[in-house]
Amino acid sequence: MLLARLLGAAIGGGSLDLVTADGRRRRLGPAGVPALTLRLHDPGVERDLLVNPRLRFGEAYMDGRLSIEGGTIYDMLSLLMTDSTVQGALGRVLETLSPALRRLQQHNPMQRSRRNVEHHYDLSRQFYELFLDRDMQYSCAYFADPAMTLDEAQEAKKRHIAAKLLLVPGMRVLDIGCGWGGMALYLARTTGARVTGITLSSEQLAVARERAEAAGLSDRVTFELRDYRELAASNTERFDRIVSVGMFEHVGVPHYRTFFDAVRSLLTEEGVALLHAIGRLDGPGATNPWIRKYIFPGGYSPALSEVLPVIESSGLLSTDVEILRLHYAETLRHWRSRFEARRDEALALYDERFCRMWEFYLAGAELSFRTQGHMVFQIQLARSLGAVPLVRDYMVRAERDLALASPSPARSARSTESAV
Repeated sequence: MLLARLLGAAIGGGSLDLVTADGRRRRLGPAGVPALTLRLHDPGVERDLLVNPRLRFGEAYMDGRLSIEGGTIYDMLSLLMTDSTVQGALGRVLETLSPALRRLQQHNPMQRSRRNVEHHYDLSRQFYELFLDRDMQYSCAYFADPAMTLDEAQEAKKRHIAAKLLLVPGMRVLDIGCGWGGMALYLARTTGARVTGITLSSEQLAVARERAEAAGLSDRVTFELRDYRELAASNTERFDRIVSVGMFEHVGVPHYRTFFDAVRSLLTEEGVALLHAIGRLDGPGATNPWIRKYIFPGGYSPALSEVLPVIESSGLLSTDVEILRLHYAETLRHWRSRFEARRDEALALYDERFCRMWEFYLAGAELSFRTQGHMVFQIQLARSLGAVPLVRDYMVRAERDLALASPSPARSARSTESAV
């Protein structure tokens, strides 16, 4: 059975019982240990998995054409994702062609970028509220303490970034890819900065503006439906600080020079920028085809070797680089647990296929950080050598001061409960 041979090569440990549509059962892995069961419900699934498992496995799970017994989709992917080289026949061909295909897959002109963003980020606010923290941070949290709750870790992430931005009251800040506005509102509230947030999602824009109004910060925070390229082309504004969190993954390698040229042109001479994005520890690669089709069309998480040379050629200076390794794995673990706990509510908003798609996405994404070389990088950038202090101590001090001045909402809530 060819499929058994393919799956057997992917199993790094444990055992799997494969049951085909005609009822044949095959044990993959050692006998005498508990095994998950992968049950195929129609003959076409076997063919699809042989041809292109990286795309078709997720599709078959979404469509209910295969099911897992004795565990969850996370358990199954954990078993199978130890060897990322298992491609299938078409997958091997596409891997060979990958360098040529990447330019086409990551071609993200403004109109296409907007469509790609709408595909994922224009889902309803109610859906994202099911599993995100109270500030709706849809990016890697910062677990300064492993015991942190998700709310605490997301608050710590905002402090960590703010500390690297060296903000003082009155500075003008640009937030590229501002999401639902949480980072912009945090910076304005805690540092006295004046923040402009830009997004390509009309749904996120509406929520961000509503939140600014409710927080009484509309005089210091504005949100616009705008592409960073449009803003740079207008050549009318300069910012003391620029921050971008979880947006760079949607830029695409062919557009990196345009992105960093835009950052440089939008920064003042003594300005500082902070880029926070998903990357790869093991060198350049290609976006998983299922992720590219169903979750992040046009998306790609780069290796630093693809980013730093472009920064150098743009005239910007890399003044600090930090690698966050398993922080996103822990963030996704929290999201996955929260989604599972409120799955019925997600089902009421969408349908079963949608819920299975998100189960597959959250499980696979978490494991990509645990087993397949994904990480998060933060790069601090400047136009001038003297824009930041000579040593990094200022980051620690600023982070500590922000924590004292603005305690985590989750900790505050627990303190209030204890007092009662």
